[in-house]
Amino acid sequence: MAGGVTGAAAGLTVLSAGVLLRQAADARRIIPMAEAPPPRGDGVYGPKFPGKPLSMVILGDSSAAGYGVHRPRETPGALLATGVSRRLRRPVRLHRLAVVGSMSSGLQYQVDAALEYEPEVAVILVGANDVTHASARTAAVRHLADAVRRLRSVGCKVVVGTCPDIGAIQPIKPPLRWLARKWSRQLAAAQTVAVVEAGGRTVSIGDLLGPAFEADPVRMFSSDRFHPSAEGYARAAAVMMPTLMAMLGEDDRAPATGTDGVRSLPEAAQEAARAAGTEVGPAKV
Repeated sequence: MAGGVTGAAAGLTVLSAGVLLRQAADARRIIPMAEAPPPRGDGVYGPKFPGKPLSMVILGDSSAAGYGVHRPRETPGALLATGVSRRLRRPVRLHRLAVVGSMSSGLQYQVDAALEYEPEVAVILVGANDVTHASARTAAVRHLADAVRRLRSVGCKVVVGTCPDIGAIQPIKPPLRWLARKWSRQLAAAQTVAVVEAGGRTVSIGDLLGPAFEADPVRMFSSDRFHPSAEGYARAAAVMMPTLMAMLGEDDRAPATGTDGVRSLPEAAQEAARAAGTEVGPAKV
């Protein structure tokens, strides 16, 4: 009997693996490869304001580079730089070092380039390609933590948008979608713990665009149905902006006054992975 059950389980495992591989192949056929790099968006934002420009870098993958939009001002870096400049009434010099298709292992080279600009603030968006390429989660988190520590060692403030929910992408069908959602949240939670311990703050991207995509996919996602549209990037930038301003000392939110609502770091990471838009950082009570 035990042998029969074991054999049946093995058969189901092989069948499941076959289904997942077929679904992954279907998704790769549906989602086109990158054909051209996104607009760069580098430059000075808010040049009319007085003072020395704030040096800002944006690192990561295609979501940081802004793949899917056609104008520099629509890229995440440009949106964030514009928002920071207007809030601080100070010029911001942006350097986009994110690379389409990059995984966390590629951050070390982006940080090498970023340090040449003496950055004062860095935004990192990474993790989706680590999930789609099934790279080791431990290694991916270690590369991200190393990048944050290197930036913090030169006094650069760091905000990380954690791994988005790949299960929200419509071309990916169940059961692969369910696994992708699980892997995405596990990576996002691990990223949160590592980034906060390294001295940065995180914002949970999660399935931020999922409900909006279902309601209006033509507007929220680009033509490949995988990367956000200009409106999708604008929404993600709006969610990250409060944390970015808090890192720069411009936080109009009330601080915590007691232990209510304060979590241990692992608890906060798990909660943030389930709730898009959640910021995680060190708390003083």
